[in-house]
Amino acid sequence: MQQLERRKQFELDRELVEQVLDRALSRGADFAEVFAEDKTYASLQLLDGKVHESLSGQDYGAGVRVFYGHEAIYAYTSDLSLAGLMTVADQVSQAKESEGRHARADWKPIAVPPRHTLKIYPDDVSKQTKVSFLQKADRAARAFSPEITQVDVMVAEEVQQVFIANSEGLWLSDERPYIRFMLTAIASKGDEKQSGRESPGAMAGWEFMDGLDVDALARSAAETAITMLHADYCPSGKMPVVIENGFGGVIFHEACGHLLETTSVAKGASIFCNMVGEEIAHPCVTAVDDGTMDGEWGSLAVDDEGHPTQRTVLIENGILKGYMVDKLGAKKTGYSVTGSGRRQNYRFAPTSRMRNTFIAPGNSKLEEMIGSVEYGLYAKKMGGGSVSPGTGEFNFAVQEGYMIRNGKIAEPVRGATLIGNGGDILRKIVMVGDNFAMAAGRCGSISGTIPTNVGQPALKVSEIVVGGRK
Repeated sequence: MQQLERRKQFELDRELVEQVLDRALSRGADFAEVFAEDKTYASLQLLDGKVHESLSGQDYGAGVRVFYGHEAIYAYTSDLSLAGLMTVADQVSQAKESEGRHARADWKPIAVPPRHTLKIYPDDVSKQTKVSFLQKADRAARAFSPEITQVDVMVAEEVQQVFIANSEGLWLSDERPYIRFMLTAIASKGDEKQSGRESPGAMAGWEFMDGLDVDALARSAAETAITMLHADYCPSGKMPVVIENGFGGVIFHEACGHLLETTSVAKGASIFCNMVGEEIAHPCVTAVDDGTMDGEWGSLAVDDEGHPTQRTVLIENGILKGYMVDKLGAKKTGYSVTGSGRRQNYRFAPTSRMRNTFIAPGNSKLEEMIGSVEYGLYAKKMGGGSVSPGTGEFNFAVQEGYMIRNGKIAEPVRGATLIGNGGDILRKIVMVGDNFAMAAGRCGSISGTIPTNVGQPALKVSEIVVGGRK
């Protein structure tokens, strides 16, 4: 099937944009930018087989940003008239004044090739079709066991149209569709409850949902919930841990990835500042942030500053190769822009953010990793956690875990947490598998919450503190 023809490109009137940028530059700013957005979004949630919530809405507005050297000033509005945008331009230009006036460059329109093959716009699919889809998932989860007592299932979708123009002559529009399926199954026994979750997403239309094996996803979530319901508590202590592929990459994302953004590096708030070219991880570790992967949840054709995205190698064979760099971060640090400037919507100024961030595949087999551990933990599925941004200290829950005894996966255990430091754990990853997978998530930072992928193959950490019960 051919790609669906895009809807009419979203852009502002050229004369209006010229006036706004000229006003923004009028008091000596050396750079000015307009970011406008028209985003429609919707979600449909079923709880216990019945429609629990159905939401839809629109984000429509624009922001104007100026640079005075290394200082950025940003303001936004939902009024896209000339008067509304000129008011915002006045706000950013009058916040600071410097000598001289910078001219606006001639326009260089850019045709943006999509990073998706959108075939079915989600708002062209009937609500009843979506309800039937979610009910099928609900039934599949409940059919796994009578101990599944609650199922929460939803689909969330959005189509974001953006327009970006700046005083350097950039002029472009982009369309970004996102869709995600989320299912949580809860198992109960007396007063005890345990849950399992699956939540794939993509930069795509409804065709992504049509391609999902919802029965398998529902069974997987239900199986995790039932397994953990009947598991004993995990013992605590220092031990080797094998972390499974996919969402296991959340540890690298949170404990290390944020410290490789110029959001942290430019402030000197990262333990990895000024370490390019130095060994920061075991030689088996290569880590990448890639915005160019077609159809992936964290991908973009251009970032929210209009820069083409790229494949950015962060760590190669243990050596720090670079950072994720936005335009302001480049001015502050001297590193080249990597197409990493992102924001939740027009209400936020962009800053350096992750896209599809992962540890690259290695050569080891999962069976080899398990077989090399006399006593330790197999973290089959990771859950949420917390991280100290400045130090990389982390604490992550294991959603589904098993003890490893004499090189074999043994009994299931619940209540496990992994406690450590991002800089330390990189050196303790001693085996990297070949079973690479990614998983969708949402990442929050100073420029809002955005879709990001985490990923990795299975890997072995030689020693980490496991929290549990003695």
